[in-house]
Amino acid sequence: MGRFDRRRKRTISLASILFILMLSLVICLSAYAVVIHQQTNSKAADRSASQPEKQNAANRPQLQADDSRIVKQPSVTFFEPSSNIDEKLDRLIETMSLREKIGQLVIVGFPSTQPDEHIERMIRDYHAGGVILYDRNMETPEQVANLTSRLQRLAMENRFQIPLVFSIDQEGGKIVRMRQYVSPIPSQQILGKSGDGAKVYQTARRTGAELAAMGIQINFAPVLDLSAIDSRSFGTDPVVAGRLGEKVVTGLADAGVTPVLKHFPGNGRSQTDPHHDTSSVQASEQDLENKDIFPFKRIITNIDHHRFFVMVTHIKYPTYDKENPASLSPAIIQGLLRGKLGYEGIVVTDDLEMGAVSKYFTYEELGYRAIASGADLLLVCHTFDNQRKVMDGIWNAVQTGKLSEERINESVRRVLKYKLTQFPSMQSIYANPATAKRVVGKQG
Repeated sequence: MGRFDRRRKRTISLASILFILMLSLVICLSAYAVVIHQQTNSKAADRSASQPEKQNAANRPQLQADDSRIVKQPSVTFFEPSSNIDEKLDRLIETMSLREKIGQLVIVGFPSTQPDEHIERMIRDYHAGGVILYDRNMETPEQVANLTSRLQRLAMENRFQIPLVFSIDQEGGKIVRMRQYVSPIPSQQILGKSGDGAKVYQTARRTGAELAAMGIQINFAPVLDLSAIDSRSFGTDPVVAGRLGEKVVTGLADAGVTPVLKHFPGNGRSQTDPHHDTSSVQASEQDLENKDIFPFKRIITNIDHHRFFVMVTHIKYPTYDKENPASLSPAIIQGLLRGKLGYEGIVVTDDLEMGAVSKYFTYEELGYRAIASGADLLLVCHTFDNQRKVMDGIWNAVQTGKLSEERINESVRRVLKYKLTQFPSMQSIYANPATAKRVVGKQG
């Protein structure tokens, strides 16, 4: 073979190699372009698919700076053993975020017989400390026991594992929840006319046992308002109302349920239902204290303050405070109830969604003004958005200096101390459906 032929063959071989390399490069670039195109389409699809979720999230009421997400891990949890309750409370309050503290001061309601998004968000995101139950939540004793236990389990998912308190209006007469299942509860008017203290005690103790079996810790009773016509009242005699009210308190407390005296300093003279609007009681200080306030004073004097709460009404009493309803009045809560009468227990407002206050104040105002006036627990019984606004109002008031965190800590300490005495162990927070079925309505 000549030199020319060898050179020609080498040139052809190099050309073949270059062709193969170029073809491989084209194939690789084409494959890369396909991958990039697929990834671009996938991301676009993901953005499109997630858009409704983002829109839904944007439409939901959002927490304002939920500081529980960024604070340090708890140095103590609610059920952690401790020989010193005050030291344990100090450690809890020191570590809790402002949002977690505010939640402990609000009792909320919700519309269903099973946990729904409303109550789940209130417990998980807003750290609500308690729940009020109505007929809308209650079908059978077993269902209620299951409901309270399921919500307690949800509360246990929060970082401090602080249990909920469940509450109810189980007064008797026309105000009875789940009437078809519970034992009969005569109206206070009927019990007042009988004057039978032993019967009042036994009725209250039976009611308390049935509530406790379903996982309910608080009963908003007795009603101490003086009235000749209202079936919710023991009558017009302040001595009788005080004596029989004391029997209700003792009966409920002996059954493990906390009674709530209402509606301080007495609704009996009002001609307007505070569910709809406010009114003013025109009476002198001496007249009120000798009559309307007397039943409250008797129980505050005779019974340990840790055994009962006091609910404050939304009605106005110009002799004490010309401007504010009792529930928003430092003069009535701190000056009269805590100061003059010496009450040291928990103060709870009536429902802040009642027209008597919601017509005249925003929910944001109601939240911080009630706490600033001396209330410890706020009832917001129905609407998620209003519950959120009450909590946001308290949070904003602290941020703007209208309300001190020390004032919030004072009420949180009362509430947590109550819960520590009410729940000696984690097991004690759960109701047993079989026990509820056996106990409720079966006590004669």
